[in-house]
Amino acid sequence: MRFFVNKTEFPFDTSRETFTLAALILTRRLVATHRAFLKNLMKTFSAKAEDMNRQWWVIDAKDKVLGQVAVAAANLIRGKTRPTFTPHVDTGDFVVVINADKVRVTGKKETQKIYTSKRGGFIGNQKVETVEKVRQRRPELLVHRAVKGMVPHNRLGNAIITKLKVYAGEEHPHVAQNPKAFSVA
Repeated sequence: MRFFVNKTEFPFDTSRETFTLAALILTRRLVATHRAFLKNLMKTFSAKAEDMNRQWWVIDAKDKVLGQVAVAAANLIRGKTRPTFTPHVDTGDFVVVINADKVRVTGKKETQKIYTSKRGGFIGNQKVETVEKVRQRRPELLVHRAVKGMVPHNRLGNAIITKLKVYAGEEHPHVAQNPKAFSVA
């Protein structure tokens, strides 16, 4: 019986030693051929944070649903709209959300949805607020909390959320960055 590897003939007899030697030579040649094949394949692209050219976007939240505004902002600051998106790297843009006080919530969430603070381990320390009370006290928190829940809950998420700027009114201090308008459906 005969077999060939890369046009080289190997004698094959039934003894164990000859078969083991032939298998070893065959394996080494296949591994070398496989390595050469893998070198010629296309490499996976992995973005680097320092190579990113970050843009500034402005989202007008006036009469828009809170969840839709939060999804749009989270996708932009995370970098999911870019073709170079890499999950473990901060590749996102800066986002400015204006008119956060005029954002809309659906259904009965204005009075029934509650936001709780951390208890701190002590009885009676938990503070509960409705959307209505948060809107009166600090309306930017509505959008900020919604977006923060949509980014990773780790150090990368903490770095990503710093690129979100939320303002209650029409005015914002980031005019010098020339932010582009981003429309939310």
